[in-house]
Amino acid sequence: MRKLMVGAVLALMAAALTAGLVLGPSPAESAFPGANGKIAFRSDRDGNGEVYVMNPDGSGQTRVTNDGVEARAPAWSADGTKIAFDSTRAGSGEISVMNADGSGQTNLTNSPVWEDEPSWSPDGTKIAFHRDVGLPGRLDIFVMNSDGTGVVRLTDAPATDQNAAWSPDGSKIVFDSDRDGNWEIYVMNADGSAPTRLTHSPQSRWASWSPDATKITFNSDRDGNWEINVMNAEGSGHTSGSNKPANDDYPAWSPDGGKIAFMTERDGNNEIYVMNADCSGAPVRLTSTPAGVTDSSPDWQPLVSVGGTVDLRDVGAAEASRSGAAGDSTVQAYVVLAGGLVALVLLGLTAGAWYARRRWVQRP
Repeated sequence: MRKLMVGAVLALMAAALTAGLVLGPSPAESAFPGANGKIAFRSDRDGNGEVYVMNPDGSGQTRVTNDGVEARAPAWSADGTKIAFDSTRAGSGEISVMNADGSGQTNLTNSPVWEDEPSWSPDGTKIAFHRDVGLPGRLDIFVMNSDGTGVVRLTDAPATDQNAAWSPDGSKIVFDSDRDGNWEIYVMNADGSAPTRLTHSPQSRWASWSPDATKITFNSDRDGNWEINVMNAEGSGHTSGSNKPANDDYPAWSPDGGKIAFMTERDGNNEIYVMNADCSGAPVRLTSTPAGVTDSSPDWQPLVSVGGTVDLRDVGAAEASRSGAAGDSTVQAYVVLAGGLVALVLLGLTAGAWYARRRWVQRP
């Protein structure tokens, strides 16, 4: 009976994929393949820092927090329905989660110390962030379950480690640190082991992975001011992309791999712009606010629509997991798409309702 159900699930999923149905958005922070969904960002245009969302062309700018306190560093969840962010509503910086429309705000960390810059894991089960550990000049990177439980410390260097971002396959975390005397980009395994320095410049920070995990964008002052740079994932092949006397910051790769959103002060105050990822052409301005207002910290929401012929392969146990409710089950399969992209699909049947979640992985 279970094999029949699994076969039915896979057959239904294959039909859906062939028909080109949308499987739903995947997590941002690290860019994932797909169409470019909304951009979340932080703005103080209404008097204090709040989280806003807008369309990829800058239209439809909408405020989604309204607390009268600082809210910043938005990061989309794995299924695109929630946003993690940092909020000071409890008195210090705390990692919170809300629905995409700003409702249902929940404090995850409930800690008396400062925490900031949440980053979802590709499978949506964990959130990395940095925390003040109570020592001068010390921030460390931690990871917790997406409900706030199971907090684990990943770094413990006598320095400031911050701004973690997961690689698209979930195996690595890139971050910036001053552990060697100035700000540089490092990468480590997702469990915190084997930290490796990637940059060797006066200052480098704010790293973001490309959708195919082959490149990292970051900002650096190696040319005398803060500019958006791109390098290969192992640290070679640096290219400066913004090339302006004004400071550029907070780069975020687009889900389709073609764009990088960033903050810049080139027009007198801090606004969100988008440039081509290959550094060609002129950047396009997305926000336009009065002098003294800061729009910053963009984060893309990927939307993946799959069409064409696919190859479904059951890769192991028919039941990858099982809930406590009778009749509930989840099966795991790989979907191989045109161009060699692979999605790990989790399919479920719960009380007669079909659902699907997926994350991008390397071909097994």
